[in-house]
Amino acid sequence: MKRAGTLFHGVIFDVDGVLVASPHERAWRESLQELMAAEWSDLAGASQYRPEGFTSLFYQRFVAGKPRLSGAQAALEQFGVPDAEGRAIEYANQKQARLTDLIEGGEFAAFPDAVRFTVHLKSMGLRLAIASSSKNSRGLLQQIDPYAGIHAVNSDGNNSVERSSLLDFFEVDVSGRDLPKGKPHPAIFLQAAEELHLQPGTCVVVEDAPSGVLAAKAGRMCALGVARAGDEALLLDAGADLVVSSLDQVDLAAFAAGRLEALAGSDGETLKRSERAAAAT
Repeated sequence: MKRAGTLFHGVIFDVDGVLVASPHERAWRESLQELMAAEWSDLAGASQYRPEGFTSLFYQRFVAGKPRLSGAQAALEQFGVPDAEGRAIEYANQKQARLTDLIEGGEFAAFPDAVRFTVHLKSMGLRLAIASSSKNSRGLLQQIDPYAGIHAVNSDGNNSVERSSLLDFFEVDVSGRDLPKGKPHPAIFLQAAEELHLQPGTCVVVEDAPSGVLAAKAGRMCALGVARAGDEALLLDAGADLVVSSLDQVDLAAFAAGRLEALAGSDGETLKRSERAAAAT
């Protein structure tokens, strides 16, 4: 995607699924399975829920990127669980308790490509923010060593930058805030751009969920989709300007010139389809 006369000045990242392989999906899946096997066992014949139905694609389509209660209600509605709105609170609370246990047990890891991408963007002088619906994002990034296995440089090209965690690369954190509306509404990304002191049109949002891509586009920002769950079509349909399976596939030279492009020779039909979609915008 090329925009004449407009350079990118800021990049806003979602966290779960983009920067970190966190256990959100697992917590949502296991919590619902536990509820349906115990407290809600009487609903077995009154819903279409089956444990095997809660796939990664189901999570990406109906739950990922949304505020906790919205995601809980959406999942229950899709499975036809009676009184989905009323039961969403219990489901969301159980999911959060399960998530806390998994995080405390170290059941998460950074995506190496995302760490490299973050370090490179910072070295290019771009302003960075995180904007996730999750209230756990800050704690996750604080536990990640940004230099584990990568060669980090600062904006002057020297190996002198000192950052104790991945969180230190981000100037702004609007994650987990109680905003009036969650994704796919653009409020969280517009808030991040405001706190970065940047115009939305100069920002790129990096997302792995269709709801996040929709929010970015609603805020008149560029959307870079990361298809980590084989959901390229969902991200393209949501309006992503470029979809890659790894952030290593993003052409950083083009990015510096204000274009979202994949590196020449990158493999995969995903890139070909996404580049055609971007060219049509």
